[in-house]
Formats: sequence, structure tokens, C-alpha cells
Amino acid sequence: MAKRLPFIGSGVALVTPFDGDKINFESLGQLIEMHIAENTDAIIICGTTGEAPALGDRDHLDILKYTVEKAAGRIPIIAGTGSNDTSHAIWFSKEAEEYGADGVLCVTPYYNKTTQKGLYEHYNAIARSISIPVILYNIPSRTGVNIAVETLKRLAETENIVAVKEASGNISYAARVAAEVPELYMYSGNDNMIVPLMSIGAKGVISVVANILPKETHELCESCLNGDYIKGRDMQLKMLELINALFIEVNPIPVKEAMNLMGMSAGDVRLPLVGMTPQNLERLKAAMRSYGIDV
Repeated sequence: MAKRLPFIGSGVALVTPFDGDKINFESLGQLIEMHIAENTDAIIICGTTGEAPALGDRDHLDILKYTVEKAAGRIPIIAGTGSNDTSHAIWFSKEAEEYGADGVLCVTPYYNKTTQKGLYEHYNAIARSISIPVILYNIPSRTGVNIAVETLKRLAETENIVAVKEASGNISYAARVAAEVPELYMYSGNDNMIVPLMSIGAKGVISVVANILPKETHELCESCLNGDYIKGRDMQLKMLELINALFIEVNPIPVKEAMNLMGMSAGDVRLPLVGMTPQNLERLKAAMRSYGIDV
């Protein structure tokens, strides 16, 4: 039986807007409405782009509750519930299910890391604790650990482990996953690799650039899903300079700056993240103008 996929297409890794150090729920609501209006296919909250490491448990739950209630079933909501503490990841995943999330996104344990056996036990423990879909998140550049293809094969046997957000940047690895673990769906975790990964079977992207280009990112994914890879390629390449500029400093510093320049009221980042250097801000503005965004 095919696994239940929470969404297909463009999922935005949504920023957490702040007013000073407090969550700006008014701006969060405006962003949710914008993404629904612009045909974004899913909203992912409290992930890396949402500054999850700087959010306390109360912040996580308040954002989750508000987002699910605001969306009111109009768009799938995926909650970032990953942790390097398995018991905490289980607790937050249970809370996400209770609050009405359509799925959870769980990053590999970071800093303490673990073995491949540990990854298997960690993810199985989370999946067994809930009934909603679980998306694994593979991003070794941040966590220091890569999920081996053999481990993915074992994890795919768990009914509600349905997909992997693949952000290793290694197309050879991604191709092996697509070929050897076809029962596990894939999302691109890198905006600069949407078309390459969708060409080998990925079902969409969990995207940073969709914060500022929601309609275009949806259309890029839709083109690939419809088999029009020429259009998808052209859109991907047009975005490339801007995508690269969104990562000249640690995500989500540049994308929040871009959103503020566009009047989206994303606010500041929380320490230990800080605002962009003037030189990099000018590089970001230049890339935005080159794409056609008036700043």
C-alpha cells in the first residue's frame, strides 16, 4: 500500500517573524494567508528557517497552535519536531499531532549525533509514538551525520515514515535513494537542486526561497510534476543567483532581510544569529534586483 504523503509540490520552510524578541503573530498570520493565496502547497513551521534552535517549548507550541488554527485545513501544516534528545522529539511530535499538524519533519540528531543503528532506533521511536506522517531530514552539513541508504531502507519499512527531506547536496546519494528506496518519497531540501531531484522522482521541495517567491516556486514544482523540465530548468536557472544570495550568511539571516526589504515584516533574527553585514546586504539587494524584485 502506498504511503500517505502530506503534500506534493512547494512546501515553504516558513520564517518565524519577531517583533523584538517576541513572536509577531500578526505577521505570521499575514504570511500564512499570502502562501495560501499564492498556491504554496504546504507550510513547514519551526524548522531551521523558522529558527527552531532559538525557540523554547512554549514558543514552539504557540506557533503550532496558531498556525494550525489560522490555516484551518486550507493548506497542510508540517511541524519541525526534530531534536538530538529522542524523548523530547517524541514529546513534541505527540503535541504536533494533538494540535492538528498534518505531519512532522525530524532532523537527524546533531552534536551528539549517533550511529546508523542509533538513527534507526531514534526515528522508529518517534514514528511509533504518533500516527501522522514522519518526514526524515537529512542535512549532514548542519548535523554532522548522514543517513545511510541502508538505514533508509530499514526506516521505510515503518508505515508512517513516508519521506525524506534530502539536503546533503550529493546528487549521487540522492539518486541511490530514489533507485533503492522507492517506497520512501523525497523532497529536495536545497533550492538550487529542485529540478535535478525532481527529475529523479522527488515530489517537491521544502524551500527557503519560497518565502519570497511563493508563486514562482509552486510553478517550478508544478512544471516538473507535469513533465515540463525545460520550463522548470529555465525557472531554476533564473532563480539561481537569488538562491545563492539567500545563503551568503547563515539561513535564515538573508531571507529575513529580503522579506523585510519586500515589506513582509519578518523582523529580526534571534541571537546567536545577527543581522547581515552591510557588504553582504548589498550583494543580496543586487541579486534581488537582478531577478526583478524592486528594492
